[in-house]
Amino acid sequence: MKRIFVAIASAAFVLAGCSANTDLVSPNGKIAVSVSEDGHFTVCESGVVILDNASLGYKTAANDFSTGLKLAKAGKASQINESYDMIAGKRLHCSNSAAGRTYTFKNEAGASMQVEFRAYDDGAAFRYILSGDDMVISEETLYPVADGTKRWMSTYSPDSYERMYPLATDGKAQKGSPYPWVKAQTQYGYPALVEPVDGHFMLITESDIRRGHPGSLLDNSDNENAYKVLLGSDSLAFKGNWESPWRTIIAGSLADIVESTLVTDLAEPSKLDDTSWIKPGVASWIYWAYNHGSQDLQLVKEYIDLAAEMKWPYSLIDAEWDLMGNGGDVYDALAYAHEKGVKPMLWYNCSIGWINGAPTPKFRLNEREDRLKEYQMLKDNGVTGIKIDFFPDDKASTMDYYLDLLEDAVPYHLTLTFHGATVPRGWQRTYPNLMTVEAVYGAEWYNNNSFLTTRAAVHNTTIPFTRNVVGPMDYTPGTFTDSQNPHITSDGHELALMVAFESAMQHMPDRPSAYAELPEAVRTELMTLPTVWDDTKLLAGYPGQEVVIARRSGDAWYIAGLNGRDEAADLSFSLERLGLKDGAKVSLYADGTEQHGFTISSLDAADLKSVHCIERGGFLAVIR
Repeated sequence: MKRIFVAIASAAFVLAGCSANTDLVSPNGKIAVSVSEDGHFTVCESGVVILDNASLGYKTAANDFSTGLKLAKAGKASQINESYDMIAGKRLHCSNSAAGRTYTFKNEAGASMQVEFRAYDDGAAFRYILSGDDMVISEETLYPVADGTKRWMSTYSPDSYERMYPLATDGKAQKGSPYPWVKAQTQYGYPALVEPVDGHFMLITESDIRRGHPGSLLDNSDNENAYKVLLGSDSLAFKGNWESPWRTIIAGSLADIVESTLVTDLAEPSKLDDTSWIKPGVASWIYWAYNHGSQDLQLVKEYIDLAAEMKWPYSLIDAEWDLMGNGGDVYDALAYAHEKGVKPMLWYNCSIGWINGAPTPKFRLNEREDRLKEYQMLKDNGVTGIKIDFFPDDKASTMDYYLDLLEDAVPYHLTLTFHGATVPRGWQRTYPNLMTVEAVYGAEWYNNNSFLTTRAAVHNTTIPFTRNVVGPMDYTPGTFTDSQNPHITSDGHELALMVAFESAMQHMPDRPSAYAELPEAVRTELMTLPTVWDDTKLLAGYPGQEVVIARRSGDAWYIAGLNGRDEAADLSFSLERLGLKDGAKVSLYADGTEQHGFTISSLDAADLKSVHCIERGGFLAVIR
């Protein structure tokens, strides 16, 4: 297959596996993209081919761009340099650099399709540009993944994205649900982590879904060794120029993957002129321990008291608050929260496509007139945020609904959390009032069955490399006691999750008594736990085995370590990348000898090189 090689003069890239004259080379020379004459492309990272001969293509009602493509023109290369600030995320100040170029392909009928490629320092991205009065039928992008290649992929669950990311080495159908009636499937949601070559990874996802666009997914039913992009809506009419979302490939070492902000780099800039009212933080949360607890004013008050005592700014009153009794209603609960200096948040069922009998309140946010009325009521009663649950799918209409909810909330100064929802695709940059998204098999599943009990440690050491890479994740970490089903991870593991998992709004799920019984030093750390990070570094780890993540808040580094094994392990790591000053001190909260309990110590940062963890254990180290 003949390739078109056009060199960017400023880039020097001569490494095994890729040509020195590649179509696009990232500014640091690490990522290279080569585009062929017949509509295929290859991505190299540090001279190693990580994606070979991937296919481009679209089908519309009027044109077939899936076969017979010929490269008609490779546009002039451009340089992209950008910096922007975030409200929360892996870091507050983000910057990126890329080389970009647009390629024009013609099909056998002479119709044109453009593809814009970018080579970033931490990955590659491309999007399609179609024009005319037409209708999109299907996307034909195809990502080859050879048999024997390690991959961590989550089977597609469009109404929740609540599945695990098991290690696989082939493309055979997977059974991603604990329920026996759910069959094995060949459709997978984003993100998908692949290790094409030992130590070289790529994370496949998408970014910047705008109005009129569906989400997409991956399918390998036609070929076990290639994943095709499927659109969440069957057909999309358009007039004029039509741009697809960015198909996104984060590439490099595991540290490159975990620390990347490529998903928000590719998203539209913030649409909010004033963000001073958006305040990330920690919230007490009643549902995990008491599924119907929001019906009981006295229980709700206990969680408001918990937030006040722990100096957490928020308390989330969850499902069925409209049925509240036992001494008062929701307005009494809101008044009590204000009296205690706690900012209340409320839950809603968005109800689109959901079953009768689902938790209330529902149908209040679906129509814009009703939504604005409800938003006004919330503002009038001092509610600062809402959690919206039960979205049905990734269709364009549902994506538009997400955007409607976010945009309409801005004048009322409401922050939003999405549950039973799609994974983040960059909206946290465009609409910074989006605090967090569930879209993860999280601690709430201890309510439903025993599936998580024996799998949590492996799962918890996988999702920092998969789900949490693409955006904030409302796992609701830190369950020291048991819900309906037990957990067998250690207290050190549970404490570490609160830092290992990034979320601008961190919901604390356990009972007030559980936090009261923690050692005073641990309670003190939880009282000042940040949810906003100046920087993030991966210090060590491998999916499903272990992870050590460092996050900086001001002058303090918080280091979370998780052992995913069913046996004890010493987690070793280096602090060299943190740039610590001489004399820095560490407060270490490590495992005790059993599942419950801590070993608490103080030491010099220079002496912190490894931490012993029991089976399914973990630790939190705070360096000040």
